[in-house]
Amino acid sequence: MKTFKKFYIEITSICNLACSFCPPTKRQANFIKVDAFTHTLDQIKGHADHIYFHVKGEPLLHPKIDELLDLSHERGFKVNLTTNGTLLHKAGPKILGKPALRQINFSLHSFDGHEGSVDKEGYVSSVVAFAKEAVATSDIRISFRLWNLTQDNETNVQNDRNREILSKLEEEFKLDYKIEEHFVRGKGIKLADRIYLNHEEEFKWPDLKEEEDLSKGFCHALRNQAGVLVDGTVIPCCLDGEGVINLGNIHQAEFGDIIEGERATRLYDGFSRREVVEELCRKCGYRQRFNA
Repeated sequence: MKTFKKFYIEITSICNLACSFCPPTKRQANFIKVDAFTHTLDQIKGHADHIYFHVKGEPLLHPKIDELLDLSHERGFKVNLTTNGTLLHKAGPKILGKPALRQINFSLHSFDGHEGSVDKEGYVSSVVAFAKEAVATSDIRISFRLWNLTQDNETNVQNDRNREILSKLEEEFKLDYKIEEHFVRGKGIKLADRIYLNHEEEFKWPDLKEEEDLSKGFCHALRNQAGVLVDGTVIPCCLDGEGVINLGNIHQAEFGDIIEGERATRLYDGFSRREVVEELCRKCGYRQRFNA
């Protein structure tokens, strides 16, 4: 049985923001139904221990996210949640203290990525307050993300928009140093017990309209990760946000059969040979990080 370090379940394709770095999905707006979610969990049992409520969409929008977390816990799954954090005033009480939650990733770069965002200080304060309460009342881990660096500008972290956020974090956690002084690309900075800040480069979602990279390459798709979109479409990685590499539907076939199917096997074996067989993969800049 194939097992995955990460398995992504998109519980909604709807987002309350329109960030510049995240192209809007052309798929139908939808929320996963409880029975469909339960079926998905039963299908992937044994294939993964950690699930991620993430592909596209804002998971805190799901009206039954508390129920989804409880179902995950009942079936022995640990959940990693990625959110922009703007809906904590509504959804925070629903998720606080849920035993399924292993980690919450807050995409702080969403604030500046969304045109029209207001009250940055208030936004950061609310996220930090929730993070502190969550850590104090559970064994959860928190990751604050600023994924807006550029490849050619190591000092992008010092620009004005990030400085406001960094200053607020330094104040909230009573740091006796400037975060920039401890920044190392690709490594997290510990702000407090089980609370970290991570800087990464902004990445482009793969798009069939992009220029193809015909070189040999490798990816961890279907090796350490796989996923399913809100409509049940099985995808090989979390960056296939439109389900271009449709491996099958988890509500129409057994998941174990889908990931051993012809298209999945061709993709997997191709990467084993450092050959990129899928068009979308040849147009994915993130894959170039694994080229050897």
